[in-house]
Amino acid sequence: QLQLVESGGGSVQPGGSLTLSCAASGFTLNTYPVGWFRQAPGKEREGISCITRAGSINVYLDSVKGRFTISRDNAKNTVTLQMNNLKPEDTATYYCATRSRSWLGCSGRQSEVDSWGQGTQVTVAS
Repeated sequence: QLQLVESGGGSVQPGGSLTLSCAASGFTLNTYPVGWFRQAPGKEREGISCITRAGSINVYLDSVKGRFTISRDNAKNTVTLQMNNLKPEDTATYYCATRSRSWLGCSGRQSEVDSWGQGTQVTVAS
């Protein structure tokens, strides 16, 4: 498995913004597809968005379209999830993930992803 570390979570009021970052340990992140997932208490982990090795973007969650944006910073060896106009229903633990078999490309299904970060908590509340 590949090691990933998320950062940037926290508490924010509705309508606010947060930027999550996913960093790689010991490998070059832009040679792998990288996705963001989230899991709220009592719910299944769901795929949010993924960026391919070529930089193409897949968005799996309709509720975040127009609000969340995934991007790469190759100089920093990171993948970022910019989250704007946050809503209470966005409250969850957020994970970045990748597939060690990078040629398989992006997936929004947790069963098809084998390398995960430890997660970062995002809480949206008044």
